Order: sequence, then C-alpha cells, then structure tokens
Amino acid sequence: MKSSNIGGQAVLEGIMMKNRETYSVAVRKPDGEIEVDIQEYKGVLPWKAPQKIPFIRGIFNFVDSLVLGMKTLTYSASFFEDEEEEILTEDEARKQEKKEKLIMNLTVVVSVLIAVGIFMVLPYYLSSIIEKHTSSHLVMTVLEGVIRVAIFLIYIVLISRTKDIKRTFMYHGAEHKCINCIEHGLELNVENVRKSSKQHKRCGTSFLFFVMIVSIIVCFFITAKSQIVRVLLRIALLPLIAGISYELIRLAGNSDHPVINVLSKPGLWVQNLTTKEPDDSMIEVGIKAVEAVFDWKTWQEENLKQ
Repeated sequence: MKSSNIGGQAVLEGIMMKNRETYSVAVRKPDGEIEVDIQEYKGVLPWKAPQKIPFIRGIFNFVDSLVLGMKTLTYSASFFEDEEEEILTEDEARKQEKKEKLIMNLTVVVSVLIAVGIFMVLPYYLSSIIEKHTSSHLVMTVLEGVIRVAIFLIYIVLISRTKDIKRTFMYHGAEHKCINCIEHGLELNVENVRKSSKQHKRCGTSFLFFVMIVSIIVCFFITAKSQIVRVLLRIALLPLIAGISYELIRLAGNSDHPVINVLSKPGLWVQNLTTKEPDDSMIEVGIKAVEAVFDWKTWQEENLKQ
C-alpha cells in the first residue's frame, strides 16, 4: 500500500506520532498507565508556500523535526523527574514556560552546532591529514565521506550501550512496526504489529545516512584552495544537502521501484543499530499514539478500494 504519510519518533518511555499538523505523545508513566497528549504544531514558518517547494521544504522539515523532537522529549521526561511539583501562580507558570522554551531553543541550536563540528568539520580535517600523500580530489572527498560515516556509526554504537538509549531504540522499533502494520493493510493490534518490520524507508536514520552520501557528492564540487573557505562552504551547503536528502527519503517512502529499494538498503541496514525489537507494552504505547492522531481504518478502506 502507499505511504500513510504519518511519522514519529521515540521519546523517553514513549512514542510521538505526527499526522499533518497534529501530533500525539504517548508515554508509559512510572505507575504503568499510558498518558496520551494531543497537540497542534504549526512549524517554525508561519507561511505554507516554502514548505511545498522541492528541495526547500526539506530544510524547514528538518528544523521542525529538531524543534518538535526536543519538545516532545522534554514532555516525556517530565514524568520521570524526581523533584516535587511546585504550585506556581499563573504569572510564574508563564515565566517558567518562556524559560523552558528559551532553554529548548538554545539546546537545539547548540546540538546543531556540535553535530556540524563532529560530522562535517572533523571528518574534513581528519581526511586532510593524508592530503600530502595524494593529489586526487576524488580520493580526498570519498575518504572524508568514509570517515564521516564511520564517526556516525561509532557514535550510534556507543550511545546504544546505555540503558535509557536501548529502551528508546526499542520504542523506535515499535514506532516503525506500527506504521508498517498500517501500511501493509493489517489491523492495528499488538499481534500484527509484533510481526511487522522494525525498518522503514522514511526513517530519520535513513535520512541522516542520505545526508552523508549526498554530502560526498556535493563536497566533490568544492575546489577552493583555502582550507577555511572549504570548511565554510561545507557548512553553507548543509541546507542544500538536507534539501536533496529530504527529497530522496520522500521518494523512497512513496516508491517501491527496484532502484529506489537498492538505494534505501544502506539506510535500512543502519536502522538495525537504531531500532530494537520492542516488548508488547511498548507496542501498546505505539498503538495509542497512532490512534490519537490517525484514523487508520478509514485510510485502509480508502486505499484498498484504489
């Protein structure tokens, strides 16, 4: 069946699912109950036109994913804070909300800067160490890309060793399984979700892998002599790289063409590191998150008729 166009992410002991401008966050609270919160998210831009332009929309979609991801992660973490809840006045609550929003935005900005430094700037300087041993621009560009992918994979392997991240990766698997269950025409229940795949072509992990592959191609055309200029150009071209990668992941999610499937394979393989098999309690959370924002029964009926 075709793509449902719903997506989401794993949060702390829960799952966020987004359908158009509506998203839900389902969290398994410490007492075992599932809390579901439904909200609207309009995006960082008040205008819709740029979000429909190919290669441009991917940039804003990426930023929206970061902002919404941080917001929902913070919400899920609030259920597991040890601090006693303070009773705030309306004015104090408003100030607290503004403070939390500022901290969240700063966290997103700092996270992006750190990611750029680790995954874009560092690979370039590491690859430039052997520049004196080869005059091939192609070899240098490919080597930089290989180093970037290696750092990415090492990073994932290292963080996956922590207990909280392991459980988050299990919820990530539950998120994919729920979407795959729907998109393969199965009734959304624990049994069907359990036997569905934990890999999905529209996953953010695959998007990041496309970013790294596209960056190799784009960086090949950077031929400036100055190292500083080369680094600055790499950073300046990140929006273009993100835009191209978004269109590729969007195409992959809406096509079953053999060529597209082959291009999607590396990203699906990397998902074996970022998704783990969930238990039934996690699947239940995923089902709650989906049903809060998506009428899967009607969607399946409409698509089965086509």
